[in-house]
Amino acid sequence: MDTLKSILSRIVAVIAAESLGVIGAGSLVGIEVWQAAVLAGALGAARVLEALARFYLADGQLSAEEINEAFAKVDKKAS
Repeated sequence: MDTLKSILSRIVAVIAAESLGVIGAGSLVGIEVWQAAVLAGALGAARVLEALARFYLADGQLSAEEINEAFAKVDKKAS
């Protein structure tokens, strides 16, 4: 249960980080700020969820290393 809580909390953080990164960019291409933020957050969360699903499909388990690797895919400072 702690692992699930950690994953969900980190996904919320991904959504926030990705959304805040595009606050001004949406207006440059004619998209409402909230729409750009929602889209960026959803895409960031989708990348993490896809990576987690692929790791889970491999062996039916998620190790802490696999979870961290999935989140590193959207953490620009980790690379």
